[in-house]
Amino acid sequence: MIFLLSALLSLGSASEPTSRTVNSDLNARLKTSATNFDRQALLPQNSDWWYDFDQHPNYDSAIGSVITADAASFPALTNLGISLALLKLAPCGMLPPHLHPRATNLVTAITGNTTSWMIGENGVKTMRVDLTPMRMTIFPQGSLHVMQNNDCEPALLVSALNSDDSGTLNILPSLWSVPQDIIQASLGNPNLNTDDLDKFIPGVGTGAIIGSAECQKRCGIVHGKG
Repeated sequence: MIFLLSALLSLGSASEPTSRTVNSDLNARLKTSATNFDRQALLPQNSDWWYDFDQHPNYDSAIGSVITADAASFPALTNLGISLALLKLAPCGMLPPHLHPRATNLVTAITGNTTSWMIGENGVKTMRVDLTPMRMTIFPQGSLHVMQNNDCEPALLVSALNSDDSGTLNILPSLWSVPQDIIQASLGNPNLNTDDLDKFIPGVGTGAIIGSAECQKRCGIVHGKG
């Protein structure tokens, strides 16, 4: 497999659309339906009741992707309190540090060897879990977590969340959205050039990025070649 560094960086920092919601009017009507009978009348077609993960434009992304079926992308889930995502990680692919503000998250490995780290709050132990096939872990609502595929082959995981609108907050892009002097103070260095660091922080993009230099070297993903 060939990884062109410039292409990866471009994909990783791609701008997000202003909204993922495919039919906001339908979502609104589903939320205000008086009864379940009325609700189902708004979803009359068989096709209203399935979601094809492999039809998502990021499904074949070279750096991996997070593909989520939730109220925004699959209106039938509106008000049902559940969503499901496929986590597709390229060789050495990772999900950068993030949290879900409105959901607890169960992640099960289907293929690959992925390591996760989770921090629940200040002062608690960072929990590490090696997610091998058929092993599951939990990320409680609001907990910070990060995951990396350690293998030189792709990894697939399934993520279930107890909300149809869980939300995702990527930590570093969010931190760098506040004024530079506030970032400098937070990092304990008033002379730190945060603008230079900002250039290297991947955008939200597909949800996945390429991971550690150690893994890239081990898998031959070096200088844009794999």
